[in-house]
Amino acid sequence: MSSLTRIAPRVQHSGEGSGDSGGSAPTVPAGAAPPHHYSDRVATQPPPDRAERVIPDPDRPGAWIVRIGVTDQSHIDPDRPTMLEFDYMQRIAEAIDLWAPPGQRLRIVHVGGAGMSLARYVAATRPTSAQIVLEPDTALTDEVRAKAPLPRRSGIKVRPVDGRTGIAAMPEDYADIVILDAFAGARVPADLVTLEFLTDVRRVLAPGGLFVANVTDGPPLDWVRRTGAGIARRWPHVAVSAEPSTWRGRRFGNIELYASDVPIPTADLGRAAARAVFAYRFLDDERMRDWCSGREPFTVVDTAPSPLPPQFFS
Repeated sequence: MSSLTRIAPRVQHSGEGSGDSGGSAPTVPAGAAPPHHYSDRVATQPPPDRAERVIPDPDRPGAWIVRIGVTDQSHIDPDRPTMLEFDYMQRIAEAIDLWAPPGQRLRIVHVGGAGMSLARYVAATRPTSAQIVLEPDTALTDEVRAKAPLPRRSGIKVRPVDGRTGIAAMPEDYADIVILDAFAGARVPADLVTLEFLTDVRRVLAPGGLFVANVTDGPPLDWVRRTGAGIARRWPHVAVSAEPSTWRGRRFGNIELYASDVPIPTADLGRAAARAVFAYRFLDDERMRDWCSGREPFTVVDTAPSPLPPQFFS
């Protein structure tokens, strides 16, 4: 095993987790083990060469880990792009699978790139899709491309800009799906959770489009509730999901936020997540709004990055 601190072994995405849409099923080899939690992705010490941020996965030949400081931010298996390492990516992939018929071309904007794992997944399951990745770290992009090249004619284009700038430059009604999965070190940047940014995201989404945000927080979940309050103010249909241990305040973890101007298929998403090794629980629409009640959305004059995970205080 690597120097990662793991509470559970790792898993590739299971075909059992694709929901009932008949969409592309992220598959798992026999005997697969439980997936990463966020807190399992913090290394006990940085890699020996700090200049190397894309390092070989010692447990899977041909695969790579994107490690920023002491946090594993992406896992790449170029030969098996539908096998997603992190459980939160599995949940996002299930949402993509359910949002449109299998194989249908989509326009997707990824705010945050790293290893481009989800972009590779979409390229494999929806081969003609047009995808834009907003990733300001050009050195990281170059290293990823050198060690784990994107497939030819993948439809993935990387723009070397931050998420706020990249979204602001996009035309209205451009994207079918916008995915926010951006971290500066181990924290979601403050400018990517404001009402102003969310307003721009909604402008870029086409009618019937989906916004999904992967964020992290720990007890008492005040930061993510403020983020959710902003999303609930900008979209009529919203949902949030997390593992039960995160809901109960037992651990710092990933939380997925969903928004659209059409109903979100939370029943199907919930069934898919329930079959995962670590089941996610969903709150949708009014239940999510109740969960966020009393919290003021972030704005450009009153915002904050997501909290640091507890490992950084140990």
